[in-house]
Amino acid sequence: MIQVRFLTCNAFSENTYILWDETKEAILIDPGCYEKHEFEAFSSFIQQEQLKVVGIYNTHCHIDHVLGCAWAMRTYGIPLYIHELELSNCKMNKIVADRYGFHQYEDFAHTHFLKENDLVQFGKSQLKVLFVPGHSPGHVAFYAAEEKFCINGDVLFKGSIGRSDLPGGNMDQLLKSIQNVMFQLPDDTSVFCGHGEPTTIGYEKIHNPFCGIDA
Repeated sequence: MIQVRFLTCNAFSENTYILWDETKEAILIDPGCYEKHEFEAFSSFIQQEQLKVVGIYNTHCHIDHVLGCAWAMRTYGIPLYIHELELSNCKMNKIVADRYGFHQYEDFAHTHFLKENDLVQFGKSQLKVLFVPGHSPGHVAFYAAEEKFCINGDVLFKGSIGRSDLPGGNMDQLLKSIQNVMFQLPDDTSVFCGHGEPTTIGYEKIHNPFCGIDA
């Protein structure tokens, strides 16, 4: 059974996720940790739970979701997985980091590419890769069918949706990703977001003013 824990990091209040199961193998999703106390909080939790971190998986590569990638890769000696279409964001992130005042940002090299319908495996668990572009060109989400949750980055938020006005964003594409992929998941699927509190597919279908279908 997959356990999920998130810690909110950096000036953008980005949610960084740690997932693990009974084997104690773990993965990080969207490491946005930047401040010393954020690194320490992650290290302390991982040590306390006696976890073995085996990989980093990014929903997308906007600066707030990658600030801790280099640190995590170096600290745990693990590979990073992204969608190939996120390379455009990766190439711009040093400039973006300086613009937003993240002057201690460390660039990183991706090590593996993710594709739609890939399976992310750790311990006895697996997640399915969903391709959900629109907020970002190579945005993916990670779906655990058995545990009924999806880590969807900046696609759906509780009562809102991700921005589409950043480089590579596309509102029509984002709405199609929500309607054709996210809203095809069962209504009782928990949605863990890149910012803010979790929600469910059923709640967003009814209440989301940007994309709800039952409102």
